[in-house]
Parts: sequence; C-alpha cells; structure tokens
Amino acid sequence: MMTVEPPLVLVTREPDGPGLELAINFGVFAGREATAAELDELGNMLRTEVDQVAVVSEHRHELEGGTEISVHQVKVQLPPDELPSDEFELGELAGRLSNVAEGWARACFADRQIEIPA
Repeated sequence: MMTVEPPLVLVTREPDGPGLELAINFGVFAGREATAAELDELGNMLRTEVDQVAVVSEHRHELEGGTEISVHQVKVQLPPDELPSDEFELGELAGRLSNVAEGWARACFADRQIEIPA
C-alpha cells in the first residue's frame, strides 16, 4: 500500500487575507515546533527576495468526533503591495519563496528532528 506524504510547502493567494501565503508543514516533518531563532532565520532568508514579510508560528488543534489532530505550521505572509502585478512574475516569486522556505525547513529537520511514534 502506497502512502501519500503531505506537501512540505503550500502556496495560496487569499483575496481577503495576505496577498500571498506559504504554509510550511513543519511539525509533520520535524515532529516539533520551530524555534524563535529558526523563525528569525527564515525571515532573514526571505528578505533577500522581498522587503516586507510576516513569519507566523501556528499550533493548531482540530477536534472532530473521536479524532484529535495537533498540527504545527509555519506561515509566511506577504502583503498585496509586495506582489508584482504580472501573473508570471508572481509565479516566479512564489517559486523562489517556496524554494527558500523548503531549503530552510529541510536544514532545520537535519539539525534537529524528533521521531513521531506510529
């Protein structure tokens, strides 16, 4: 049976929210939360691509019926005025930011990872 691994970085555009948001499934892969120093490092790495960025650490609990899910995500949010108006340029920027975020996350995992019991 083949298992499907969730994506490491998801990119979304929200008309009523930030102009562009990247959700990094940090806890799923690392088994822990990102540290403050790691979040600062991500922000500084992203500043090579954009002037203004928000890095948010989110611990979320979802409860439904007899199921409880706890997820730690790191979100990167860019305001609409940071985004190029050209769709191709926007796609290029999103790709560069995704690559930076994925590289950062993988370096964090290699540094320190907690095994999640099955």
